[in-house]
Amino acid sequence: MGDFRVSVATAQELRRLRDWADDEGWNPGVSDGQAFFPTDPQGFLVGRLNGEAVASVSAMRYGADFGFIGFYIARPAVRGQGYGIQVWQAGMARLEGRNVGLDGVVEQQDNYRKSGFRLAWNNIRYEGVPSAGGQDDGVTLVDARTVPFDQLAAYDRRFFPAARDAFLASWLSLPGHAALVALRDNEIQGLGVLRPASGPSRVGPLYAASDSIALSLLTALSATTPGLSIAIDVPDINKPSAALVEQLGLTPSFETARMYTGPTPDLDLAGLFAVTTLELG
Repeated sequence: MGDFRVSVATAQELRRLRDWADDEGWNPGVSDGQAFFPTDPQGFLVGRLNGEAVASVSAMRYGADFGFIGFYIARPAVRGQGYGIQVWQAGMARLEGRNVGLDGVVEQQDNYRKSGFRLAWNNIRYEGVPSAGGQDDGVTLVDARTVPFDQLAAYDRRFFPAARDAFLASWLSLPGHAALVALRDNEIQGLGVLRPASGPSRVGPLYAASDSIALSLLTALSATTPGLSIAIDVPDINKPSAALVEQLGLTPSFETARMYTGPTPDLDLAGLFAVTTLELG
């Protein structure tokens, strides 16, 4: 098998992982690594065969008891040789004792079950150029950068199992990211982010107190890239979300399974119209 070792990735190697994800057709965001790396710099693991990186996984620690697995990739030339599973085991060992989540390709569900994961819902990626949307006259849309961060972090916690302030602060402020908040009487009623990607611009997260607010946010975000395609990962457990994007003319293109090793976290699923990222949750 040669000399195979698993260790923490460098910041430079994280850029390579993004390219690997691109090769897999996952359409990663152009600047994802700039938000990913500070979230948990020791959480990106690379398997090196005779010194060359050939496999990867991310094992993000959030708070004291939650973790998320992503970037599980073995390069095509080494698949079926046991290198991927070694990296996987190293990632899971890093998250031992935590409730671990992942968004995995549906055909791998049985393998994930063998590792103790249980299905919570599926995320359906919809893509296309949105048709004319609408505006909820009861809310005002503002740049997220103008809203006190403590309010944004508290709002995000309704939809994510743990605090992730470092990630969120970067995600909302990276160049090229459009981040909008829906306000009513100075209270947050929704949040949406659009970011440039290798292919269609990615929307995530999209949180909203109602369908009409979600539509307002999605309409405004897509207007920042007029006439261009977007991609949005919609949890099928939120039926109105799928109906909303289909109303805009988007069509399904990809599907992943959201799974957890422990109980499904108590989240505001009715307000979760799109997950943030399939790699980090």
